[in-house]
Amino acid sequence: MALNKAAKKLRIKRGIRKKINGSADCPRLSVYRSNTAIYGQLIDDRNGQTLASASSKELGKFNSINIANSKEVGKKLAEKAKANGIEKVVFDRNGHIYHGRIKAFADGAREGGLKF
Repeated sequence: MALNKAAKKLRIKRGIRKKINGSADCPRLSVYRSNTAIYGQLIDDRNGQTLASASSKELGKFNSINIANSKEVGKKLAEKAKANGIEKVVFDRNGHIYHGRIKAFADGAREGGLKF
């Protein structure tokens, strides 16, 4: 059966989510990319809580999302995680290919001190 682009991404996303799960001591780092912004959240799946979040809009980077800005958002999220006492996370690329802005976000989070 032929799948459209959205159905393929949803299938990939569900496959990723079956394998990873976040907890309070090792939350899930979920990243969402739109055409105008990039967002990151640290999620405790067991309690259904967002522990920390960061976005390019929060940094004042409107409509200029690129690799450098994605890296900044990753660093900002890592700073917030460190303030909450979180060092280790599991990375949820949310169905996106680990390339470009998603990879830059992950690299920024690693530079900020998160381990995954």
